[in-house]
Amino acid sequence: MFKTVPVEKAVGMILGHDVTRIEPGKSKGPAFKKGAVIKPEDIPTLLDIGKKHIYVLDLQDDYIHENDAALQIATAVAGTGVKLTGPSEGRVNLVATTNGLLKINIAALNQINTISEIVLATLHTNQQVQKASAVAGTRIIPLATTQEKINAVVKIGRDNYPVIAIKPYRALKVGLIITGSEVFSGRIPDKFGPVVKAKFGALGCPVIKQLMVSDDRDRTVAAIQELLHEDVQLIAITGGMSVDPDDQTPASIQASGAEIVTYGAPTFPGAMFMLARLNDVIIIGLPGCVMYYRSSIFDLIVPRIVAGETVTRQDIIRLGHGGFCSGCPECRYPVCGFGKGV
Repeated sequence: MFKTVPVEKAVGMILGHDVTRIEPGKSKGPAFKKGAVIKPEDIPTLLDIGKKHIYVLDLQDDYIHENDAALQIATAVAGTGVKLTGPSEGRVNLVATTNGLLKINIAALNQINTISEIVLATLHTNQQVQKASAVAGTRIIPLATTQEKINAVVKIGRDNYPVIAIKPYRALKVGLIITGSEVFSGRIPDKFGPVVKAKFGALGCPVIKQLMVSDDRDRTVAAIQELLHEDVQLIAITGGMSVDPDDQTPASIQASGAEIVTYGAPTFPGAMFMLARLNDVIIIGLPGCVMYYRSSIFDLIVPRIVAGETVTRQDIIRLGHGGFCSGCPECRYPVCGFGKGV
């Protein structure tokens, strides 16, 4: 697949090897890398290096260059909220165009990677990503591959659209209930509210009303009803989530008439989490760990809710694989394995 051509006749052809430039006493490195397409302005540089002839890739009719192949693959798998960068040395990256929740069709991704010479790698699905962050990359292994293989990728992408996408966050109106007799009575200041407000704020969701109640079932139910009249879309209730007899939050959520999706999650921190629905309103019971840990059950579930997903009990169950936080001295979440079992 390689042939030797004079440098002057190489314009538009694909370089089949690295071309090294040596500057005595200064540097030594590649002036041109394998796979580069020779341009007219490259000819003087090649001659200055001492190259009169170079090896170029002699593509057959049904073969395409690595850059073109990577672009076709990336285009086939990219959905909404994703743009392409490159190609650079045969690689194309997929980058988020918005803050949101990364969604990967894992079955389609695996199917694509079964095709020889094709490589597509992504971040974990259901991960929070920021605008302009790279979420995936693709290339082919050789300098060229057959159009038939790329067509197979395109078909997988079309049949499973989208393989890679970003679901933007919705600006949900949040109601917040702070429980605890010690806070309600003024014995200690509320430290839970500011943390939860900051977390919702990072997702673009304003807390439109905050209520404070003691550890009392009837008062907590009344607070839920009051927030429902404010047309909130999500109610977060902090604390009171344990089996201690003074902790009334789970019983209060149930007494409100809400349908309980789960009480308990196979995650540490966050085992005492509750998720419920009351008509079209989501209710979450947040255990105390949300206040103390940078990453917890809140960060695994709430972004999915805000992105418009219906979280089921099976989704919660699947958190068990990867749901144990290692408690690193310096938290790097979401760049870690917490909550990424699938």
